[in-house]
Amino acid sequence: MKGNKVTYRILIIAGFVLVNGFILFGIAQVLNYLNTGADRASMFHKDLAKENYYTPKVSWNTLNSEGRPMEQPSLKKIEQHYLDAWYTRAQSLRGVDTQGIADVYTENAKEHLIAIVAHHAKQKTRIESTSLNHNITLDFYSADGNMVTFTDADVRTYSATYVNDIFQFETTETASYKIIMLLEDGYWRIRHQEKINVSTPIEPSTEILQFDPVIGLNYYPKDSPWDTFNASFSLEVIDSDFQKINSLGFESIRIFIGYEDFGGATVSETKIEKLRQLLDIAEANNLKVIVTLFDFYGDYSVLDWSRTQLHAQTIVAAVADHKALHSWDIKNEPDLDFESRSKHRVTAWLQEMNHAIKEIDSIHPTTIGWSTAVAATHLVNTVDYISFHHYQSLETLPEAFNSIEAQTKKPIVLQEFGLSTDFGLWNVLGNSEKDQHAYYETFLEMQKKDSRNYLFWTLYDFENIPSSVAGNYPWRKNKQEHFGLIDLEGTPKESYNLFKSLDH
Repeated sequence: MKGNKVTYRILIIAGFVLVNGFILFGIAQVLNYLNTGADRASMFHKDLAKENYYTPKVSWNTLNSEGRPMEQPSLKKIEQHYLDAWYTRAQSLRGVDTQGIADVYTENAKEHLIAIVAHHAKQKTRIESTSLNHNITLDFYSADGNMVTFTDADVRTYSATYVNDIFQFETTETASYKIIMLLEDGYWRIRHQEKINVSTPIEPSTEILQFDPVIGLNYYPKDSPWDTFNASFSLEVIDSDFQKINSLGFESIRIFIGYEDFGGATVSETKIEKLRQLLDIAEANNLKVIVTLFDFYGDYSVLDWSRTQLHAQTIVAAVADHKALHSWDIKNEPDLDFESRSKHRVTAWLQEMNHAIKEIDSIHPTTIGWSTAVAATHLVNTVDYISFHHYQSLETLPEAFNSIEAQTKKPIVLQEFGLSTDFGLWNVLGNSEKDQHAYYETFLEMQKKDSRNYLFWTLYDFENIPSSVAGNYPWRKNKQEHFGLIDLEGTPKESYNLFKSLDH
């Protein structure tokens, strides 16, 4: 009996120890979780957001700063946290998130921004804004490494103001800022931010650049429609195609760069190299190339502008000196996004991307590939030449040109036009090869009189049209498949021979 009591006591004590052990383990796990949450590196998620969604150009000048020398790791951390602050401020002013303010501003400084956000909320106002460059001169770095002051000069910003979700006005400006940042628990926060020297940005010159005539076509490889630079990219195929184009007497082509296909803000060097190779082959075949940027892009969100700027400037910088380059087409048919994305946002984005391109390449002209002549009257003072598409009757083509010429003296390019040989089961009222031949014959008669710049659509018929281009309805896809001068079997149509017989 006595032995049983001892056993019971041992079990009770062991159970007590075990239960308390579990409790202590649980408390330790909770404390560990809380401590992890308090770690600035994991708590502040804007670092990741900035990396993925916020990529303004940043330059540093640290040569004449006072105080201790700046270490490169510290410089990169200050830059990251400074951009985090800009991103967080933009998110707060658009009413998305105010919780991150305490992570990027000191206790005293954050109150001012919180008051501004609260005032906007009361007025049902939101501001969509972004910065696109930061030119930072380091002024002072404290001996203990806990304070830094610098001047951020000529920062280009854009903002659009909405009241009750209705657009009111937009502003583009450049300004300089005096900044004080303090290092607190491992994170750099803004202590003081003062805007100085506000001005309206100086836009690139609107002087009409040298413009080489455009006579040619829009190009995709036969087996890679809307996907020129994919894994099947073939130098032999492209060279053969460009030889055909050259033999037809054409001197220009227009190609397309998919935004996501080229990596978005993180542009693929592999894709860049393929673009260079295509331009090399074009040069060898005496062809000038119009490069259309931002194909299959439709976001236009203001906070995405720094990403699209980086995308454009990376590609432009890579090939701006190539002899085959004719010009830059900023976006294909952006007016089709007016209704879904709003006209003011799309046109503001186009202007900003034109500016971004001109910062890198002031030699080659820019244009926008509008879907109609009516839309082409937008931003005539922004780009160097005007481009429009015309798939209506050729009888209305002179009127289309006249409507644009009434707005500008700049060169005009009929950038897309053509007739599909889509007669068949899905379109019994469609057109035959003879109809296409007659269409181009009529156009070429007009061309003898008017000498227009033009690019028709296109060299080949295509078998596999992406649903994102023509939808899923077979009658739409069938029409899009048969605009070429060469059919799916590789046989030239009558129109091919019409161009072949021309005396250029």
